[in-house]
Amino acid sequence: MTRVGTTASGGVAVLALVAGCGAGGSSGAAEQGGPPPTVRVQSGGQDVTVQPSQYCLDGTGERYAGTPPVIEVQPDSTISLTVPDAVARQGWSVQVYDDQLQDLLGEVDVPEDTPTFTGINSSDAVPPAYYLVVVEDSQDSSCSGLSGAWPVGFIRSGEDAGTDPAAPTG
Repeated sequence: MTRVGTTASGGVAVLALVAGCGAGGSSGAAEQGGPPPTVRVQSGGQDVTVQPSQYCLDGTGERYAGTPPVIEVQPDSTISLTVPDAVARQGWSVQVYDDQLQDLLGEVDVPEDTPTFTGINSSDAVPPAYYLVVVEDSQDSSCSGLSGAWPVGFIRSGEDAGTDPAAPTG
């Protein structure tokens, strides 16, 4: 993961699209000088660790270059999202984006102080390819308005995501 410094007005295009980043900093889960926290995503037999695309680290808003992981999931599979305890205490939600991580399709509120959330099914989003972005709640004014954001893509197996140019057209 590459660390990219930022200001409130700068940033990477994908990161600027994460709505709901709040008006403040983060839980301070990584304020002890360590790396930013990760989020665990599980569905079916898959178990993936997701790095943040942005995080308030040591009182400084950081954005990270990299490509979010994409997971192939079976239809009607439970998606389990696990955040660090500090993020759970701070509060978090899940934003649903299109397959280009550009259009916000919806948001799922996670109950307060919940480290593992299993309330999302792989078939809940209408398109067969989409992104979920775990977004940490903000409660203070540090880090130029950044909070934690962890994007992960999903493709439902057996469904046409509309990206296969070789698919028959009629």
